[in-house]
Amino acid sequence: MTASPLWHPYAQMQTQSPALKVVGGQGAHFTLENGESLLDATCSWWCMIHGYSHPRLIDALKDQADSLCHVMLGGLTHEPANQLAAALVRITPAGLNHVFFSDSGSVGMEVAMKMAVQYQVQRGRPGKHRLLSLMRAYHGDTTGCMAVCDPEEGMHSLFAGYLPRHHFAPAPTAPFDAPGEAVEGDIQALREVLEAHHQEIAALLMEPLLQAAGGLNMTSPYYVQAARELCDEFDVLLVFDEVATGFGRTGRMFAAEHADVTPDIMVLSKGLTGGYLGHAATLATDKVYGAFLSEDPGHAFMHGPTFMGNPLACRVALESLAVFEEEDYLGKIATLNAILRQELVADERLCRHPAVNDVRALGATAVIEVKDAASLKGVQGFARQHGVWLRPFGRWLYTMPAYITTPDEMRQITDVMKGWFSATANSG
Repeated sequence: MTASPLWHPYAQMQTQSPALKVVGGQGAHFTLENGESLLDATCSWWCMIHGYSHPRLIDALKDQADSLCHVMLGGLTHEPANQLAAALVRITPAGLNHVFFSDSGSVGMEVAMKMAVQYQVQRGRPGKHRLLSLMRAYHGDTTGCMAVCDPEEGMHSLFAGYLPRHHFAPAPTAPFDAPGEAVEGDIQALREVLEAHHQEIAALLMEPLLQAAGGLNMTSPYYVQAARELCDEFDVLLVFDEVATGFGRTGRMFAAEHADVTPDIMVLSKGLTGGYLGHAATLATDKVYGAFLSEDPGHAFMHGPTFMGNPLACRVALESLAVFEEEDYLGKIATLNAILRQELVADERLCRHPAVNDVRALGATAVIEVKDAASLKGVQGFARQHGVWLRPFGRWLYTMPAYITTPDEMRQITDVMKGWFSATANSG
């Protein structure tokens, strides 16, 4: 058989099984070419929050395509971009008043990092040109983003000699619902890094409350609040990577809301368009934006992705947000969270399984962390036999479903996740 010319992500092409061919989808399911329907427990890498073939999003795309598919934002503008920028300012934490569009979460983070460093340079602090990230962080696969992902357990270690060197603080260990005193050790560890290196740190980058692709580490709002205070104390910008957490994933519209904190810069993607087109937004406060205003053309922000502010993407993002707000998606997420906590976190048999290290849930996210990744070998095929699409990574078997997933569908997913461990009860 001739190999396909298509190179798949995160896959050893010599040994991986042939990729399943998807021909359509409806609601929380997608359909394979053989007619098989699979309940998507991952909503296509966490972005298809409305599920597949949502009629309002499709109609918005078709309507926009009839008038304007694309135009550069260099010296030009258009109404969908103007409206989406205004909508994002309205719904994000107060003070994020300026919106810079790009075309993916990784690029949105690159924008944020460049913005932070140039901000410091233009305030007369050129020595503050390094970044501070957290262990267990994942911020994307582009070069700048790789340099601020976890350098030890992350997937980019073979590029260590190629990447610029930044600073890292220990990953917070206190869970989401930990009392304030239990978070003090995490906060002190962050303080120590800032005390030692703040003179060269432009910004602290953080996935607030949920370190997603780094292992679904769920952390405390107290830590986020302390990070804001420490950044102010040490003249460091605070950047929130809400690519995964934004648009309801943690139970609030944005994870920042759990801590009542406004970052200096916030990055959004994934759920921004409901997954229907690639798009991202980097939002900044007046303080950051003001540092770029000058009679000197050299103070302009020199970045401009070709497809930034794409009219199709902006229009579908506006419709996605309208559906989210009009159909009480935060209520839907609360229902999903209750099921996840009841069926997984509260399941004593699951939690005591010898292969299981931890079970946790936050918003519309849940993960079963195992002690050894070998414990999950075969789980994807097992799930498919039961009509569910699960794609674990490393030691983490997780679900981040579409918000339109029904309670029965959510229980089907959790039953399959638990069923794997019942079927392997003697492992570990």
